[in-house]
Amino acid sequence: MKHQQNRKFRKIVFLFLLLLLGGTFAWTAFHQQVINDHTNQIRTYIPGRVHDYYNRDTGNKDVFVENYGLDARANAIMVRIRLSEYMEIQRLGEDNPTSLVDSAERGNTSTWTTYLPEENNINRRRGEESSRFNRYSNLVFGRTGTAPWYMPTFNHDFEDLRSAAAGHARDFIQGNGATDAESDGRTHPGDGTENYWTESGERSYFDNGSGSWPGETIRKETKQHLQEERPPMTILQWEQLSPNDRFGYFWVIDPNTGWAYWAELLEPSQATSYLLDAANMTNEVVNSVVNGSYYYAIHVDSQVISPLEMERFLEPEEQGEPIDTRLEAFLEGVKGDGNPRWNRDSEPSDFNFDVMRPGRIFTMAGQQFRYLEDMGSGNHMIILNHPIARNINWNNQETELTRWYTEDFLPNDPGLRAQWEAYIAPVSETFNVGSLPFYDTTRAPNGVITNLNIFDVPYADRTRVVSDGVRRAFALSVADVNHLTRTGSFFRISDRGANIRWWLRTPESDGNSWLVDSTGIWHFTYHSHRYKGVRPALIIHQ
Repeated sequence: MKHQQNRKFRKIVFLFLLLLLGGTFAWTAFHQQVINDHTNQIRTYIPGRVHDYYNRDTGNKDVFVENYGLDARANAIMVRIRLSEYMEIQRLGEDNPTSLVDSAERGNTSTWTTYLPEENNINRRRGEESSRFNRYSNLVFGRTGTAPWYMPTFNHDFEDLRSAAAGHARDFIQGNGATDAESDGRTHPGDGTENYWTESGERSYFDNGSGSWPGETIRKETKQHLQEERPPMTILQWEQLSPNDRFGYFWVIDPNTGWAYWAELLEPSQATSYLLDAANMTNEVVNSVVNGSYYYAIHVDSQVISPLEMERFLEPEEQGEPIDTRLEAFLEGVKGDGNPRWNRDSEPSDFNFDVMRPGRIFTMAGQQFRYLEDMGSGNHMIILNHPIARNINWNNQETELTRWYTEDFLPNDPGLRAQWEAYIAPVSETFNVGSLPFYDTTRAPNGVITNLNIFDVPYADRTRVVSDGVRRAFALSVADVNHLTRTGSFFRISDRGANIRWWLRTPESDGNSWLVDSTGIWHFTYHSHRYKGVRPALIIHQ
């Protein structure tokens, strides 16, 4: 009965006000507001793009931010988003619609009502004006489950303030600021439905060779969002977290201003988890607007800045307004751990590995490394981010590891060489690897071998610091990779992948060995097989 009533209501609305498209709500997509700071004519390169995937037929609404930086100019960015709402109702017999908030004007988004959540409940609005929307609309924040996939922006012009708006979403600039629910303001491929982009198959890539969308005329593959570690929360709820849990892949909203902040620096080639996943109109709309019409819209304002200009996020909304000390502490933490940026070549002494997060990319000895794990007692496991020695077989892996460590990693200068090597923790000169039959293992979709513990020797082959061992580079074992996947250091299978397949040290049998392919999947092949890579790992002691 309720379904029939809703359907009848939508038909009435459609006939009464065509632009409302069946009585469902409309959206303005994005007014991307990238702050480009200049000091003495030196530009800060801030490669941020907001994505809006919206489909009015399903109500799906995905809001997130991408750092599209790829080259040497790319930097980590700080991100914030603010939502504002507008609603008007025209009941039967009324000549004109009435705005839900008297001071709001449909054609002027600056007058729309900022979403201000309650201090302990992000899903409920507070304040005289914002709380009026609770009666008609419920916003769905965050997204649980496995991180979805997205299509990276083709638009790498950091002075272009347009967002990546797909489906029924409308970029504010592209749509000329229209609020009519009809103007075309799309700037990005896709139909805006949930999980439109996929890891594989026909929706795992898009060829923009024809220039259909703003930006480069190239083909691109999909990428996976960062995995949401916590649901979006308010700054008060954030303050109640333990200090070790206060930063990561989640959103924090300031109830005083409505700004939602990403609780981590967004590194190049990363995309946040969803801030907003959907908006649902309540039954009150049907009950209170009988035989009438309504218009509901959300405006999304976004800002991305360099961490060097963090103070811009602390500027008061109104002159003389006090700064929230909680927000200041939060932003100081997000700003950074004091380590050099990922693309700045630095010495071991320049880093504070204690504050690094798994997956953090950094540059040392002119090469990119990935931080894997805090092993305790000042020991930290790292790995070269891309394999070396593309044409090497498994039998020559140890020789290549030694060559890389002595020739490519350690400096030639004897004094510097000694300083660098002092940071390298010793490991066993040889490892007891055993053998691990590939088809006897149970390999779960998340990349974890669930029955590894029944193979005593391979299971025990985890790399550890050995006080009387050798300072050297080593290849990871299956047990190492399995552990790092299970604990989240490789938080998704693709994190294990690289540009080519790379050898592990674990034999599969007398003539075969394990490896990881370019997508992060387990494989094995002949020891003598060439065209595989070696991926040196180190344990740093600090």
